[in-house]
Amino acid sequence: MSPRSRRNNSGEWEKPFWQQTGWLLSAGFFLVLALLGCFAVFADDDGDTNAGQGPEVTAAPSSDPAQGTPSGKPSNGTEEPRPAGCRTDDSDQAVPPKSPADLKWKVYQTELVPVSATAGPLQYDGAVWSCFARTPLGAVFAVHSISTKMGGSDWKVVVEKQFARGSGTEALKKARAGMPEEVASGAPGSNGTYVGFNLVTYDKDRATVMMLMRLAEGQYVTGTISVLWEDGDWKLRPTLSGSITENMSQIGGTDGFVLWGGEGGS
Repeated sequence: MSPRSRRNNSGEWEKPFWQQTGWLLSAGFFLVLALLGCFAVFADDDGDTNAGQGPEVTAAPSSDPAQGTPSGKPSNGTEEPRPAGCRTDDSDQAVPPKSPADLKWKVYQTELVPVSATAGPLQYDGAVWSCFARTPLGAVFAVHSISTKMGGSDWKVVVEKQFARGSGTEALKKARAGMPEEVASGAPGSNGTYVGFNLVTYDKDRATVMMLMRLAEGQYVTGTISVLWEDGDWKLRPTLSGSITENMSQIGGTDGFVLWGGEGGS
């Protein structure tokens, strides 16, 4: 069942981020998505495994002859370009019906970010958490990991290394450069948590993921983010206007989402 969006009738989610109730009450956690959801406006001005049942989403069939073999060793004998030292098992192309058994939570500033020893990220270099499996779960973990890093000064290196090439990324750079580099404060997870996800579309070259978040005051908020497979890893793809999220909505609950297990999501 697809989640039903419920936008605030007062136009709350249409307001600039600094006027939104979610921002004011949970600025630490919602900094990234609230901020990035407004990029288009600024650009125009500047010129362990508790789980819920997931939606019925079917992964698009892949013509890749290497499907079922670890990335980096396609069956044609050539070496697939992947970052140095990055190797993943991409055999499981099934859409995940529940939270993975090896789910862990890693702290980044004030947030608890879901990570997996099989889906990724497998490499950590400061704010750049990379090397994701070329699988549905790999795409989901990439969306969470990459989008989390846009609140403070780390955004520059993350955009440079983990965003897809194109006009959307260039628009984002221009808009983000003119905005304050604020860093949230508070204990990890105190301002809100990642609750789950809905894998909207997927094939081995691109994916769209709807993230489900619970703010500190109990509201559920969703944001849809897309990634592309580029240069041997998942890269975040902004919209043409430079916004990371294609939409943000407040919803009434968790129906239709795969729920994260463990301390961060339940």
